[in-house]
Amino acid sequence: MTKQEIREAVWSLLQSEHVARFPGARGRIPNFTGAEQCAAHVAELEVWQAARFIKANPDSPQRAIRHLALKQGKKIYMAVPRLREEKCFIELDPARLGKDIYKASSIKGAFEFGRQIPVREMKPVDLILCGSVAVRRDGARIGKGGGYSDLEYAIALERGIVTSRTPIITTVHPLQIITGRIALKPHDIPVDFIVTPIEIINCKTKLAKPKGIYWEYLDDEKIAAIPLLEKMKARPGK
Repeated sequence: MTKQEIREAVWSLLQSEHVARFPGARGRIPNFTGAEQCAAHVAELEVWQAARFIKANPDSPQRAIRHLALKQGKKIYMAVPRLREEKCFIELDPARLGKDIYKASSIKGAFEFGRQIPVREMKPVDLILCGSVAVRRDGARIGKGGGYSDLEYAIALERGIVTSRTPIITTVHPLQIITGRIALKPHDIPVDFIVTPIEIINCKTKLAKPKGIYWEYLDDEKIAAIPLLEKMKARPGK
């Protein structure tokens, strides 16, 4: 099966089993029944407890994890959708949020209460939280198809914000865990931990993490749409 065929199968399964929540599964990182329960399991992880700076995705099923991070005093960096602005990350600093911590954990609230910053102002992150459409127990992951989680990782790697040892966590419904082969590309990020409402899976992944930006997989249109990428290609190494 191709990645897109796997996505379609998982989206259909979540819908047919009535575990996909508003606004529906198809075409997105699916929100799922039990997403909030994942936060308690994430809190048990030593890598989570040690983390002070977290790069997180903006999707609904991971909102409870972002809220947990802010409640525990962790600073979050969340990418602007499609990295379309020069200041392409939103910084959520719980010390500045006060009573608005829960509101700030949503994508709308992050824009309202957070601070947009360029990559150069980000601190090195201790942990990455990402959404997934499908995952395998060995750490292989499929996103919704835009490639932005992979790009964010690659940019952060090139800028020294993450390293190959930075742990990556995803939270999913058990039905999103698959056993079939996934045709991975060099830019695909594998995950280190899969958290569901009922278990924590330590993938102990042997899959290679990306080593940077793979320009050969990016067309001119995508590069032109992302100001930071355009700048990085024009001035490599700076």
